[in-house]
Amino acid sequence: MPESAGPRIVSDVMTHTAVAIGRDAPYKEIVALMDEWKVSALPVLEGEGRVVGVVSEADLLPKEAFRGADPDPGAGEDAAKARAVRAGDLMSSPAVTVHAGASLAEAARIMARRRVKRLPVVDGVGMLEGVVSRSDLLKVFLREDGEIRAEIRRSVLDGAALTGMDVTVTEGVATLRGTLAERALVPLLARAARAVEGVVDVRMELTDPREGGS
Repeated sequence: MPESAGPRIVSDVMTHTAVAIGRDAPYKEIVALMDEWKVSALPVLEGEGRVVGVVSEADLLPKEAFRGADPDPGAGEDAAKARAVRAGDLMSSPAVTVHAGASLAEAARIMARRRVKRLPVVDGVGMLEGVVSRSDLLKVFLREDGEIRAEIRRSVLDGAALTGMDVTVTEGVATLRGTLAERALVPLLARAARAVEGVVDVRMELTDPREGGS
């Protein structure tokens, strides 16, 4: 993975060619598309491509869960989805989406908070631009250790007060070593290093030059 000019955003890692469906897509077609494309959810579009909902595996499962039963119309959302045969009735709406310019951290927070595996990526008026998945967001951890080390040295340690410090990176774990008189800087340095994409953890091995040891 080449060195980036700055923090990656959703458009850097998303799938730009995304499979999607319309409101009238039938149940079996939805299942077939998910199987063919190996995805767990499909955006539902209307008009020129505006995202109005998402059909996920969770939306499809009630039909199997209620197999052999006669879902009571008043039994709730799962019962309604067990009877549904078209995307418009199966989908979760409004869709949980993210903008192409959002940070990867923001996309990860949305996925965690809303408990979804994939997010449609939309523009300012809700038109589909692509899809980003959990695996896309994890691509930052494919960065080489040497690339991460170079960025930490450049963006975190390049300062007059930090001339006695250096960093090593092994399997994504960054270890900051050296002398540092301003102990108040320690948590700030750790936070700045942890913010570098691809860093798995940060360790501090610092000495105070005024104490002559650790």
